[in-house]
Amino acid sequence: MAWLYAEYIADELLRTGRLIPAGSLEFRAGRDTLALTIYLSDAAGELSGIRVVSQLDEWLSLTAYGHPWRDWVRTRFLALGERAREHGGEDPDLELARAAWRWLDHTELFATHLDPDHPAQAGPPPGLDENARVWTPAWQLGLPLGHLAMHLF
Repeated sequence: MAWLYAEYIADELLRTGRLIPAGSLEFRAGRDTLALTIYLSDAAGELSGIRVVSQLDEWLSLTAYGHPWRDWVRTRFLALGERAREHGGEDPDLELARAAWRWLDHTELFATHLDPDHPAQAGPPPGLDENARVWTPAWQLGLPLGHLAMHLF
């Protein structure tokens, strides 16, 4: 249930922000990226009792430009996998989260080139051409969408 709850929170945040149409692949990328952030940040296993407003600051910092989100996701998956093995089996929520991660990491979307290697700074990177589009992993598009949706909440 924890994964479904994280997915529900992410869906509501993105719908409230009205950044992109709900049926689009971009929306799915944002929802799944944000759901992974919510689910994997729940170190204490208390997701069902979470208050969205009290967690926004943590989620915003995890999705901020320049944060090594992909490495953080991999580290959290390793820790949760180990915890599941210690408790005698695989967690169905963890399997759903892994499926979302596989989709995010292996699906590419045609989007504006956001130059993820550029150092963090206020505003868009200098020389950003919003018409220059490239194929990018879905999570790289979903991360700023989720971050912006939380700011609009």
